[in-house]
Order: sequence, then C-alpha cells, then structure tokens
Amino acid sequence: MGNEKEGYGGKRLTASALRANIYKVLDEVLATGEAVEIERYGEVLRIVPADRAGGRKRHARLANLPAFDLVSGDPEDLVHLDWSGTWRP
Repeated sequence: MGNEKEGYGGKRLTASALRANIYKVLDEVLATGEAVEIERYGEVLRIVPADRAGGRKRHARLANLPAFDLVSGDPEDLVHLDWSGTWRP
C-alpha cells in the first residue's frame, strides 16, 4: 500500500496512505483480524475489529487456523461404528 511500516500487531500507515486505500485497509482488517495503526501528527491511532476492542478477541483467532484433514482411514467406517454397548447418556 505504500507508506507502511511494521507497528503493533501489524502495519502502520500514514494518514495519506489510509486516505488513498481506506476500503482496502478496512477489508484487510476484517479479513485478517489484525490491527492497523495510523500515524498522524506524531500520534498513533489503531483500527481493530469490534470483537477485539479491549482485548476481547475470541473466535477470530480460531477462524484463522488452517484446516486439517484429521480422519486417518475411510470416513465411511466412522458412520458404521456401533457405540450402543458403551454409550451411557
């Protein structure tokens, strides 16, 4: 995006770079959940998703994990398992 540096937890942009790319920056924050810092007159502002405000980021961190194929073998074998002898509701 230009005029960017590494900042707290992500990128730091100038106000001019934010103005030129506002929708791209907002979409990136929503997609990644990572904060973007904006530097203006020596002060730093931070754009973060609402679920992360105040350090309450909960589900977004799990949503960013890569998916794994955890079934080793034929998934159809799981459908036909009989748990009736050990299941005690």
